[in-house]
Amino acid sequence: MGNIKTVLLVVNPISGDLDKTHLSEQVKKEIIEIKANLVVFYTQGKKDALDLDKTIKEINPDRIICAGGDGTIKLVAEALKSRRIPVGIIPAGSANGLATNLGLPPSIQEQIKTALGESINEIDIILLDNQICLHMSDFGVNAELIKNYEKSSVRGKLGYLLQSIPTLVESEYPFQFVIEANNKIVETEGILVAIANARSYGTGATVNPKGKINDGKFEILIFKNFDVIEILKTLRNEVELDPDFVEILQTTEARISCIKPVAFQIDGEFLAERQDVHVKIKPGALLLAGPLLHW
Repeated sequence: MGNIKTVLLVVNPISGDLDKTHLSEQVKKEIIEIKANLVVFYTQGKKDALDLDKTIKEINPDRIICAGGDGTIKLVAEALKSRRIPVGIIPAGSANGLATNLGLPPSIQEQIKTALGESINEIDIILLDNQICLHMSDFGVNAELIKNYEKSSVRGKLGYLLQSIPTLVESEYPFQFVIEANNKIVETEGILVAIANARSYGTGATVNPKGKINDGKFEILIFKNFDVIEILKTLRNEVELDPDFVEILQTTEARISCIKPVAFQIDGEFLAERQDVHVKIKPGALLLAGPLLHW
C-alpha cells in the first residue's frame, strides 16, 4: 500500500441494493489510513466511458476500486485501454459474476483491504467482436432467460427461477451452431453455446470446472440437450458433468455462427439476437488487486 498515492473509486450508484453512501465512507477511512488521495467517480449512464477516460488521464491513479457489478468493471477495463493500473473490486451490483468467480472475502471492510492490498495478478479478458467479456457469454436459452428476467419486476435468484419455465416453454431450441476453432469446423446443435473465461455464472452454478481465468485460453461449452439431472448437478456444483450433456472445446480464438439469429448475452447482460461472433483471448489484459485463491 505504500506506493499508492491516488485512488479512484468508481461507483455505480444505482446497481444492486447496497448503500453506496455508507460504502464510500468506509473506503475513505481506509484511504486516510494509507495517506492517499481519493477521487470518486459516479457513473451516470451517459458518456461514462468518455468521462472516465478523461478522469483517469487527469489524475493518473495508482489504484482503481470498482463498487458495482460486472458492468462497472467492464466500463473500467474499457477505459483503461493499455494502461496498467491495478483494479480492486467491491461487488455491489445486481450481477457480480466476476467477483463470484474470484471468491472475494464476504465483508466490505475485507474487500476494501483486498482492493488496496499488495497482491496483484494478471487476468485474461475475452474479446467478442471487440466487446469485453470478463467471465461468461452465451447464445441460447440462458440469454433468453436473461432477456425475460430483465423485463420482470422480481430481482435475484427468485426472479431467474420464475422466468425459467416460461423461457423453456417459449424457446425454439435446439439451435444449430457452426464453431470454427483449432483449425477445425464443428457443426452441432444444442440448447446453448457458452464462451467461458471462468468457471461459473454469477449465480454460482459451475459449468466450466477446468476453466482458469489466467491461463491465456477460453472454453466453448456446447450444451447439447435439456437434461434436468445434469442441470441440477450444475446448480449443486457437482462438477463431473456427462459429456453427452456438455462438450468442451478449449482454444484461444474462434468464430461461432448460428443458422439463424439467436439470443446473445455478455456477463449477464442481454445484448440482442446475433448470428455470429468472433472470439479471441487477450491474455493478462487486466491487473487485478487481490489473490487468485481458487486459480
